Amino acid sequence: MATKGNSKTTQGFPLLFHSLSPRLSAVCGLSLCLLFTSACITAAPLLPTETPTSAPPTGTPTPTTVWFPPTATFTPFPTSTALPPTPEQRPGIGALLLQDDFSSGQSWALSEKEGASARMGKDELSIAISMKRIYHFSLRLEPQLGNFYAEITANPSLCRGLDEYGLLIRAQSANDYYRFSLSCDGQVRLDRILHGQASSPQPWLLSGDVPPGGPSSSRLGVWAVGAEMRFFVNGNFQFAVNDGQIPSGALGVFARSASDEALSVNFADLSVWEVNP
Repeated sequence: MATKGNSKTTQGFPLLFHSLSPRLSAVCGLSLCLLFTSACITAAPLLPTETPTSAPPTGTPTPTTVWFPPTATFTPFPTSTALPPTPEQRPGIGALLLQDDFSSGQSWALSEKEGASARMGKDELSIAISMKRIYHFSLRLEPQLGNFYAEITANPSLCRGLDEYGLLIRAQSANDYYRFSLSCDGQVRLDRILHGQASSPQPWLLSGDVPPGGPSSSRLGVWAVGAEMRFFVNGNFQFAVNDGQIPSGALGVFARSASDEALSVNFADLSVWEVNP
């Protein structure tokens, strides 16, 4: 009888559920299934739940690196156009004509006067000046040169400001020659002494190749062909001058003081080559 009573009770539940609202019936049916039988759980599945939609990202997106971007057509790399080479500043240099190591003073006109002297030292010719605004030089007696390239080393030991020193070229006398000057404050120039009157085909020009003051050392170079003369310091071109008023002559060296302080310059290692125009 207990079995029958249970059967009737169970059969009465559907009528009750149908009288309820559809949503409440579903909820109650689900609850009774959970209480009375596990088979009801299988027969009445859970209602699906909504999956929350993630919020759109905020901020600036990180760019994606493209390591090998596609290329429609091959584009060759640009090629640099080489600049034309610098013209040879000392063309036509030929055989060595003269090399003077200053071990002997026989070829030089040495002299001494008040406040200045030109003397031979150990493998060098020294010009020393002890008074202000004194100009002193020494000429080599031979050879007489027209077209040539010459180099000589100048070593000022006491030198400052506009004190100057350098090389005489195409000297025909004590009153006719060209004078290539270096100053002790780093400048270069060319003077022409003609009949005892001085002018400057190339005025003072600042040069980064001339070491200021002393002690220091510079290698002076002069290339001369006809009226054209080119001037160098430590292998670097400084300037060029066209002046044919003195076509040939001897070489010499000089120094000139511009202050009350002593000036001393040593000259060594003179070399002269022929130049074929």
